[in-house]
Amino acid sequence: MRTETAVNETFAQLVAPYRRELLAHCYRMLGSPHEAEDVLQETLLRAWRGYAGFEHRSSLRTWLHRIATTTCLNALKSRRRRPMPCGVDGTSSDPADDLVDGGSVPWLQPMPDTLVDLRDDPGAVVSARESIRLAFVAALQYLPPRQRAVLLLRDVLAWSAAEVAETLDTTTAAVNSLLQRARTTLDRRTWRSDTLTEPTAAAQRALLDRYVAAFERKDIDRLIELFTADIVWEMPPYVSWYRGREAVALHLERRCPGRPGGIRLVPVRANGRPGFAQYFLDDAGEGFDAFLVQVLDLSPRGIAHVVSYLDPEVFDLFGLPRRIGQADSSGMRSP
Repeated sequence: MRTETAVNETFAQLVAPYRRELLAHCYRMLGSPHEAEDVLQETLLRAWRGYAGFEHRSSLRTWLHRIATTTCLNALKSRRRRPMPCGVDGTSSDPADDLVDGGSVPWLQPMPDTLVDLRDDPGAVVSARESIRLAFVAALQYLPPRQRAVLLLRDVLAWSAAEVAETLDTTTAAVNSLLQRARTTLDRRTWRSDTLTEPTAAAQRALLDRYVAAFERKDIDRLIELFTADIVWEMPPYVSWYRGREAVALHLERRCPGRPGGIRLVPVRANGRPGFAQYFLDDAGEGFDAFLVQVLDLSPRGIAHVVSYLDPEVFDLFGLPRRIGQADSSGMRSP
């Protein structure tokens, strides 16, 4: 007779291959890695309790995603949507004005690539890598929860309308209607999976190397050469955001507290995109303190979008220290 421990271990082994993709699904629904992890734990607990009654009419993967979707929908009943600053007010800010703090706004948070599964499903309308992109997840926030669930199940997981209808306890006609309305909203929010063509790997590496060199020297003239003409710069938790090279350059000149030689950028990957954790040299010159984490969107024309998260807790998401020494800073800078 198997012990309870053996049963638990067997169940853990069965669900382990799906954990990262389930976390990604919960993140797309909720917009927060922390909340997604909490909901994932509740999902796995529900699955463990109900596994004895699992009839294998669907795959284990499908069954787990159904539980995760239902759990997310329940969680969203008591949660506000998570916007980005440019989604709060469609008008960009004047860099000459003071920064406006977003106060208690629950901002959309970044998801480290190391925590989720970004393998593409060839049957999906939206590739797995694009489906975790900040712009896509931000657009999802404007969908009512059931529309959000339908779009993710149909366009990301490539489920049939019948499978989605069974999950949501509705009809295929209702699913198709919800999907059409969700796609229309996303179109209106200007998100497209093909709006941003990334440069080649070699060009991307060269662009990022130039960005690091210019930023660490705080060479604003060199930096703006790397931006697209219509670059967008956002800074949660501030509502203020900027569009265009001139506005971003003025912001960096006036607001960026780092000094030449006193800035260190450590490479990270988030939401399927390159990024950097930024550290500033302390007044004593003895070490570097955590300041912000950036997520970048690149195009063949240059850097098109930068989201700078000015929240030290974001460093914890990436497993990065809040402070690094002079000797440590050089060893962390290789991708």
